[in-house]
Amino acid sequence: MMVREQYVTTTEESGVLSPVSEYIYMIGIYGWRKRCLYLFVLLLLIILVVNLALTIWILRVMWFNAEGMGYLQVHEDGLRLEGESDFLFPVYAQEIDSREDSALLIQSSENVTLNARNANGDVTGSVSVGPSQAEGFSEHFNISSNHDENLFYADGNGAVVGKGKLRVTGAEGALFEHSVRTPMVKAVLNKELKLESPTRSLSMDAPKGVHVKALAGNVDVTAHFDILLHSAEGLLILDAETVRLPKLPVGEAGTSGDSQGMYNMYEVCVCPSGKLFFSTAGVSSTCSESQDC
Repeated sequence: MMVREQYVTTTEESGVLSPVSEYIYMIGIYGWRKRCLYLFVLLLLIILVVNLALTIWILRVMWFNAEGMGYLQVHEDGLRLEGESDFLFPVYAQEIDSREDSALLIQSSENVTLNARNANGDVTGSVSVGPSQAEGFSEHFNISSNHDENLFYADGNGAVVGKGKLRVTGAEGALFEHSVRTPMVKAVLNKELKLESPTRSLSMDAPKGVHVKALAGNVDVTAHFDILLHSAEGLLILDAETVRLPKLPVGEAGTSGDSQGMYNMYEVCVCPSGKLFFSTAGVSSTCSESQDC
C-alpha cells in the first residue's frame, strides 16, 4: 500500500497556493518478507494438523473415556484395573484388592518384593519371592486363622505354635539342631515313634520325671556306648512282669551251694563302679570284691 502526501504553500505577493514537494511512503509487507510469512503460517498449520491427528490417535490407542483409560477406571474410592497389566517401575498403593470372584496374582520373571516402610522411609519389613527361594525379614512374624486365632508366631526370642498339635508329615520326620521343649512327643496312629541322635547323645530331662509309654508294641532303647537312667531324688522302678538282662556277665566268684535239679540260681551283684553282674547263688552271698569290675 502506498500513501502520497502533498504539502501546499501560499506566496505573500500573489496569495496563490502552489505545491511545494511530493513524498511517497510504502506501508505493509511485500517482497521476500511476505513469502516467508506465508511459508511460516503454512508450517504452523501443518504442525497443528499433525498434533491434532496424534492426539486423536493417542486417545484411540489408550482408550480414553469418561470413566478412565481403557481397562483402568477411576472411581471415588480408588482405581479399578481389569485384566492383566505390566508395571515397569515401582507401584505405591495403600491397598490392593482383587475382584470378589477372582484371585489376585502377582508374578515377575525375576522376583516379587513387598516392602513396608516407616515415616522416615526406612524399610521395616520385607518379603521377597524369587525363582528358587522366598525370603522375609521383620521384627515379628505372625500367622493367624480366619477366626483371629494365633497359629504361628516367631521373633528374635523364639517361635510359638499356637495350635495344640504340631504335625510333621515328612518321610524323615523333624530335625532339631538344638534342644526342644514340649510336654508330649507322640507318634501318628499306627506309626512308630523314634527319637534318634546319630552322632551325639540323646538326653531327656524333666523336673518331675520322664514317662515313656507304649500302648501296643515295645519300647527299644539302643546306644553305642552307655545308657544312663538317673534319678536325683527317688527310685528307679522297673514295673513289668519280666525283666530280662540277656547279656549280663556271669561272675566266677562263688559256687552253687544249693542247686535244685538242672536249674542254677544266680544273684545280681553290684561293683563299686555301679556295674551289675551275675554270680552263682549259694548259701551266702557269692559276690566278691575281687570280681573284675
